[in-house]
Amino acid sequence: MAFLEIRDTSSGYGELQILWDVSLELERGKLTALVGSNGVGKTTLLRTVVGLIKPWHGAITFDDQDVTRISPHAKAAQGIVLVPEGRQLFTDMSVYENLEMGAFTARARPHFQENLARVYQLFPRLEERAEQKAGTLSGGEQQMLAVARGLMAQPEILMFDELSLGLAPFLVLELFEILCRLKAEGLTMLLVEQNVQLALAISDYAYVLSDGRVTLEGPSRQVAQEEHVRKAYLGI
Repeated sequence: MAFLEIRDTSSGYGELQILWDVSLELERGKLTALVGSNGVGKTTLLRTVVGLIKPWHGAITFDDQDVTRISPHAKAAQGIVLVPEGRQLFTDMSVYENLEMGAFTARARPHFQENLARVYQLFPRLEERAEQKAGTLSGGEQQMLAVARGLMAQPEILMFDELSLGLAPFLVLELFEILCRLKAEGLTMLLVEQNVQLALAISDYAYVLSDGRVTLEGPSRQVAQEEHVRKAYLGI
């Protein structure tokens, strides 16, 4: 049974519909990729899942509980955590203070010290810059901090919106190596990513979103072999 299930969900902004009857499942302990071109609804889907946008219809269940219309705060308290596009850090606060903000929920606070040690192990540069203001970090370091802040929330499901956006290739590889480590630890993840080749390479299962609809799904290796995926997204 799916750990998180999105069933026949539609949503949008005002009168503009972006998603059309989208269904998607996350299996516990697996890394699922959601790929597609710009503007097809990937971010809208994440915002709908975490409650920033109310779905027009459909259902979202987490661990057999209906969470379709509960607040983003309540979903975070249950362990549904988003690392947003653009990082959205508290730039005038220190690295350490940003990590503290990640652990604001009642579920996360008791695990603060162990999670802090964990993220410092994953991202040693953050420990070195713990007292530095987040806004003075490089782009890659800011993305590391955004991921670390998400981990401080003691997530059951961690979702990433465009993890590699705007980063140098060597930093992208470094972050994707972290995802592989998290997957090996059994963390359930949903990766929304424009770097389709890398996303399909490290994920277990993949969905292709096109014009607000899921047009293809399957094991990631199988999806990567589909002719139209190879032509449209992999340049083959």
